[in-house]
Amino acid sequence: MIRKFLAAFAALVASTAVLAQDYPNRTITVVVPFSAGGPTDTVTRLVAQSMTKTLGQTVIVENVAGAGGTIGPKKVAASKPDGYTLVLMHIGISTSVSLYRNLGYNPQTDLEPIGLVTDVPMTFIARKDFPPKDMKELIAYVKANKDKVTYANAGVGAASHLCGMLLMTAIQADLTTVPYKGTGPAMTDLIGGQVDFMCDQTTNTTPQIRGGKVKAYSVTTKSRIKTFPDLPTVQESGIKDFQVGIWHGMWAPKGTPKPVIDKLAAALQAALKDPAVISKFADLGTEPVPQDQATPAALAKHLKAEVEKWAPIIKKAGVYAD
Repeated sequence: MIRKFLAAFAALVASTAVLAQDYPNRTITVVVPFSAGGPTDTVTRLVAQSMTKTLGQTVIVENVAGAGGTIGPKKVAASKPDGYTLVLMHIGISTSVSLYRNLGYNPQTDLEPIGLVTDVPMTFIARKDFPPKDMKELIAYVKANKDKVTYANAGVGAASHLCGMLLMTAIQADLTTVPYKGTGPAMTDLIGGQVDFMCDQTTNTTPQIRGGKVKAYSVTTKSRIKTFPDLPTVQESGIKDFQVGIWHGMWAPKGTPKPVIDKLAAALQAALKDPAVISKFADLGTEPVPQDQATPAALAKHLKAEVEKWAPIIKKAGVYAD
């Protein structure tokens, strides 16, 4: 019995080693849980194109949208753990654990981390004629007029929704929120003056700010950003420890052999050093994470911390999705 077990174990180790040596020998698919053309899709396509050069095999993108970005990761979690089906997802993978009653998978136990990719800053913006002149005045104005002020977001679980919940928790004020089916229509109504203010990724707000179509108040990062060096942080404006960015990470199905994960992590790290990727990321108002964050260990640690950070905020807000 022991000999049979050892023989089977040796065969498994040998097959895993062969798989890792031979990997990759065909096309790799990276699932994006949103429609084509959005910020996560754009980030993924830039990274996939660069990883293709390192891995020597084509890395393609497949858009699997729906259910607030939960269908894509669920599909990958159920895929064969051979390194040929991956997922690139943003912060929503950590909040979905608390937002959805029947998620169908656990990102911490059903997916294998590869590494962090980028952390996109967010900005608080408002219609051009909104009275407050700066972020300090905005906070005071919102608290004094909480029954009249309208806050736009792109739907439950969206980046703009999460940022708004964090602000309302910080200033202890429940605002009238106006949910949309995406950032596009929310931004259109903000520019048109139908809603008062919102918070969204620089990938979406940068063109509107530079074009003078909206009023910009602050960034949600720990420090000021290169794209808008004159914009103060929310912390500078009086809310201590306010920090939120739309980070992105890459995962494979649980059980993917470690040598394969290591090859993917190395290819991801190479992509994040690629001058073309760095330049394109800058156009989006972001930059690649440091190399020590583009690792399986760093992503696992970050995901755990984010799940724990958002759970009480979502619970207090009483926001859930089926």
